[in-house]
Amino acid sequence: MTLDRLWNGWRAAYVAGHGVDRTLADALDAGDADLAAASVFTRILHSGMSDEEANIVHRGEHCFVIMNAFPYTSGHLLVLPYREVPDLEDLDGAESAELWATVTDAVRVLKATYRPEGLNVGINLGQPAGGSVSQHLHVHVVPRWSGDANFMSAVADTRTLPEAIGHSAARVRDAWIAFKKP
Repeated sequence: MTLDRLWNGWRAAYVAGHGVDRTLADALDAGDADLAAASVFTRILHSGMSDEEANIVHRGEHCFVIMNAFPYTSGHLLVLPYREVPDLEDLDGAESAELWATVTDAVRVLKATYRPEGLNVGINLGQPAGGSVSQHLHVHVVPRWSGDANFMSAVADTRTLPEAIGHSAARVRDAWIAFKKP
C-alpha cells in the first residue's frame, strides 16, 4: 500500500511533476555523468543550486541539513554527512561527532520553530530497513503532534501537509541562524 500526499492548490506544480520538484530534477539532470550513480543528496550538493533552491537549511564542516522532499510532517529534516557512506560505522570520528551534535541542534531548532508535542529521530540502515536512499546515511528528525496521522491517512491513504517545503526551509534556516548566534 502506498500513502499518497495531498498538497494544497498552490503546490500544483509539485503534483504536476509527479512528486519531483522540477527545479531540482532539472538541476540534477544537467549534472555530471560521473554523478549518475551517486545518491540524490550527493547530486544535490554538486548541482550548483543555491541552498535556498535545494532546501538546505544548515551546513557544517562535515554534515549538512536538508528538508525532506517527501515529508511526513511540515519541518521534516534530514541530517547527513557530506561524504556518501551507507552505515554509521563508515563515519570517521569527526563526522560521527558532528552528525550527532547536528541532530541535537536540529531537535532544538524544530522545537523552537514548530513547537511540536514530540519528535521522531531515526535512521533506516539498508533498504530492507526502509532506507529509500540507503547508500547515503541520513538521520530523520520529524516534528510530531497528537493526531497528526489524521483521518485522511486512514480513509484515503493521503497525508495533508499545510506548508510548502520552501516555506518550511526558510523558517528552519532563520531559526538555525538565530539559534547559532552567540
